[in-house]
Amino acid sequence: MADTMPGGYSIETLLTAAAESGGAVAPPIVQTSLFTFENYQAFEDRMSGRSNEPLYTRVQNPTVAAFEKLMAQAEEGEAAVGFASGMAAISSTVLAFVKPGDRIACIEHVYPDAYRLLERMLRPFGVGVSYHSVEEFQTDPDLLKGVKLAYLESPTSIVFKTLDLGLVASHAKKHGTITVVDNSWATPLFQRPLTLGIDIVLHSASKYLSGHSDTVAGVVVASRNLIDAIRDLTLPLLGGKLAPFEAFLLTRGLRTLGPRMRQHQATANLFVDHLSNHPHVSVVHSPGPNIVPGLTGRSGLLSVALNDNVDIPNLADSLKLFRLGVSWGGFESLILPARIGLNQAGEKNSMQRFGVSDRIVRLSLGLEDPDDLWADFDAALSKSART
Repeated sequence: MADTMPGGYSIETLLTAAAESGGAVAPPIVQTSLFTFENYQAFEDRMSGRSNEPLYTRVQNPTVAAFEKLMAQAEEGEAAVGFASGMAAISSTVLAFVKPGDRIACIEHVYPDAYRLLERMLRPFGVGVSYHSVEEFQTDPDLLKGVKLAYLESPTSIVFKTLDLGLVASHAKKHGTITVVDNSWATPLFQRPLTLGIDIVLHSASKYLSGHSDTVAGVVVASRNLIDAIRDLTLPLLGGKLAPFEAFLLTRGLRTLGPRMRQHQATANLFVDHLSNHPHVSVVHSPGPNIVPGLTGRSGLLSVALNDNVDIPNLADSLKLFRLGVSWGGFESLILPARIGLNQAGEKNSMQRFGVSDRIVRLSLGLEDPDDLWADFDAALSKSART
């Protein structure tokens, strides 16, 4: 994790650098809806594009800009734009670059609401959508021929399959396909897709970037030209802007991202070691460092497939330190049985579409003592297993 960033510093040093605003080590919260101008000429210069002074918080705010600058540096991109949620980041990115008649190639086992965006909104609007396995993306150099945008996750949701992002990026560049990767699982601490040739990286900033389960937000990082395209079209017109207070909380979260990810990784390593040979576990889904080029660490989000003798509802109800809930990446430990996602109301989700086993449970390992967490899970697993 202490690899050197441009400028010679590690990413952790970069993220913990104090703000520079009148001596304050934290950026001020500029809680305003609009900004005024001293005279007519200054106002006209801004409206005509001759200046870039703050105008209106829906598109521009100093507190948000401070977070965006830090994220651009962390992902080694040229620019970033923040959003009110991860889904706002996803939808605003995709809609900025596709139109009716275009084609999207998406990885299987994608985040369920990203899948629903493609199926419930993009497909009815005349955008072609196809889904492909990790193997197809990696082994077929012509898979992306005629495809406008490739939507990727590495690792993927719930089953955590990994992609060789550099290889996929090289295939995409042959065909002029824009590549978008959700990097929420790994964070810039463990993976920086832009350095591997990917065009756009996005995050559900509600997860590890925040780290405190008190913020809903998203962020997109890319070249300046691609970010300008999002800022010009979907940021102002869809209106999914990031608020100043959330941006302040996210900057706070980034300050401790390194230590938190080290703790999440240590706990995950302990769980993987114990679960890999556990008599009640059939498969552990938790990619480790260097399983694919560019992935340098393991986050605290993993899943396990349990044997048929384990009563999963009883397991969930027997846990003392794990809470039942969606989301992940916070200080608290969570469990999400796949069968709950498979029974979700409404339109079919990606878990149903791609056949996730109802024997899988997803664990988000928090910042509690690793031995305490394992003792809790192991006891609940033993209690819920029928002999």
